[in-house]
Amino acid sequence: MTIATDLQGEQGVALLHDPLRNKGTSFTEVERDALGLRGLLPPKVTTLEQQCSKVLSNVRHKASDLDKYTYLISLQERNATLFYRVVMDNMFELMPIIYTPTVGLACQRYALIFRRPQGLFISSNDRGRVADLLRNWPQHDVRMIVVTDGERILGLGDLGACGMGIPVGKLSLYTACAGIDPTKCLPIMLDVGTNNKTLRDDPLYLGLGQDRLRGPKYDELVEEFVTAVQEVFPKACLQFEDFGNTNAFRMLRKYQDRVCTFNDDIQGTAGVTLSGLYSSLRITGGKLTDKKFLFFGAGEAGVGICNLIVRALVAEGLTEQAARERCWLVDSHGLVTKNRTDLAEHKLPYAHDHAPMPDLLAAVEALKPTALIGVSGQPAAFTEPIVKAMARLNKRPLIFALSNPTSKAECTAEQAYTWTDGRAIFASGSPFPPFTLKGVTHVSGQGNNSYVFPGVGLGVIASHARRVTDEMFFVAAKTLASLVTEADLASGCVYPDLQRIREVSGKIAEVVANLAFERKLADIPRPRDVAALVREHMYEPVYKSYV
Repeated sequence: MTIATDLQGEQGVALLHDPLRNKGTSFTEVERDALGLRGLLPPKVTTLEQQCSKVLSNVRHKASDLDKYTYLISLQERNATLFYRVVMDNMFELMPIIYTPTVGLACQRYALIFRRPQGLFISSNDRGRVADLLRNWPQHDVRMIVVTDGERILGLGDLGACGMGIPVGKLSLYTACAGIDPTKCLPIMLDVGTNNKTLRDDPLYLGLGQDRLRGPKYDELVEEFVTAVQEVFPKACLQFEDFGNTNAFRMLRKYQDRVCTFNDDIQGTAGVTLSGLYSSLRITGGKLTDKKFLFFGAGEAGVGICNLIVRALVAEGLTEQAARERCWLVDSHGLVTKNRTDLAEHKLPYAHDHAPMPDLLAAVEALKPTALIGVSGQPAAFTEPIVKAMARLNKRPLIFALSNPTSKAECTAEQAYTWTDGRAIFASGSPFPPFTLKGVTHVSGQGNNSYVFPGVGLGVIASHARRVTDEMFFVAAKTLASLVTEADLASGCVYPDLQRIREVSGKIAEVVANLAFERKLADIPRPRDVAALVREHMYEPVYKSYV
């Protein structure tokens, strides 16, 4: 009998406390004797399937979604294999628990439910030693990092260090949706303070109780961080998540052509939205070049989607200027037009010549858009008059209420279908249940980034890509749309069944990896079978034998 090399000298209790190797009651009789586990576990040996059944039963008996979240995160902290097996096999039921919408509430309650760290906390007090902090992470072959500074958590605003739930949840989806090995994932909170006075005054708040760092000192910290990542984890892809608008656009411009990085709020949201628009064409007919898009919200998501739509329209023959003129923005001050003097830099490409429009309803009536896309974080912004105006202007109006969590959605699925007499093509960022109107059941699509970013990340990792490009999100959007079935469309859904997410991520990873090889961005030779390369990088949560 030979104990695996990495377990020689391992004490039984330490093994049970290691979430990446713990099997709980599934350690066999032989393993219990060999690894010093005899007596530390109940005598019955259970299978992974039996453990999954128990976990599901426990989850379903919890009183609230937050209780379910806390239970599942605790499971992840003690037995990662079991956690990912349960989530992968029950994606439709559990994704809304481990990510949106529940993760938003979990971030708001973060100080109360915090149990043990699942990533690294790097604060502005750590300037000059960021690389040393990165070396404290026990895994050395990190390939995917998600970092936030907590300034714009979903549609909830500045949550400071409480935003750590987002990188943790995002990386859980990288593994659950695309099979990226959890040992290669690292969540990071870049704590630069918070402007949320309620948090600063809360004695239980776990972050820096100071105003947000701004200006050159902020940039110097981010620069040190990015440089340190290249030094300590040179093969890692760095995803910026939930930064404020100004910093998000600046950081993307500064680092996109320098390191392997992307911003999911800008690029991932764009990919999943463009995919939904492509799918909707199979219902409405016509071409993308025939459509006009009105966005409520002019931040990272809105401008990011516009940028990718422009790429798509140019690919179909429009000039860049003509393509931009198909995209219109409404912000908190009304329609974004050239005569306004209060526009941030990222809005300027979509500031068109037009008379001022004070609100969204006026903009809908004047512009007559094909699609109304909400990325504002303003709940109930798509009022009945607005949605009915879209229905009057379009036989099949596109209503995408994409703000997260559910409490921030611009309208509900029930409202969209009811106010359009069932004619809306509706998608939302967080899930809504099917809705039956006049005997017809409508299944709305969840335009969630989880359809795109896990596959893009897997493709980048598999190909050892040095950069993440906008083109990768363009091919990801087209691939995702191609995987929507006729049955999906017949129910009104413009995205594939969530239970197929692993298949979807694999296909997206393949096209992204192929693109990396074609554009000479990969650091390995192109294999004969790229699909096989992708499959080789997909982690499967099963217990391994240790003896």
